Amino acid sequence: MSGSFAGAGFGGSRGFGHPADGIWQALDGARAAFEQRVGTRVGRGDVRAAVLALLAEEPKHGYQIIREVEERSGGAWKPSAGSVYPTLQQLTDEGLISAEESGGRKTYSLTEAGRAEAEASAGKSAPWEAPGSREGVGFAALPKAGVDLAQAAAQVGRTGTPQQQEEAVKVLDDARRKLYAILAQD
Repeated sequence: MSGSFAGAGFGGSRGFGHPADGIWQALDGARAAFEQRVGTRVGRGDVRAAVLALLAEEPKHGYQIIREVEERSGGAWKPSAGSVYPTLQQLTDEGLISAEESGGRKTYSLTEAGRAEAEASAGKSAPWEAPGSREGVGFAALPKAGVDLAQAAAQVGRTGTPQQQEEAVKVLDDARRKLYAILAQD
């Protein structure tokens, strides 16, 4: 297909015409392996538990719930609207939450039955915290940060000037030393 976007380098497979192309392919492979190993999906019960836990604190609308879970998990879990809103509807149908419309948005709050169910789960760890996670950092936050850093480095390698690339190498070397210094601490 001559003249197509793929043939012109838009969206086709990356070749090795530029030294950074190999880095991009390695990043794609690393990201796929990371997502396969860690996963970004969680069970229905986890979304349900997260909604109940957050609404036990204060009434919220759906988008606030999504944003709050993402923030509290350190970016490791961002439930989709396609999982949160059906869960809100199900909890409403079960009589555990009620919805009040104001300003064009539905704000959800716990009913007495919902409060009782949330209190029954109060002793358990929050669904956005991984077992063994430390101080609220989600189990996937560190690998995700590493992938994000590698993507930025690859972009500098691909489009940066030689001066920018040299500066990026210094930043990465410094980051590596600082990470090892963290491990060396008692």
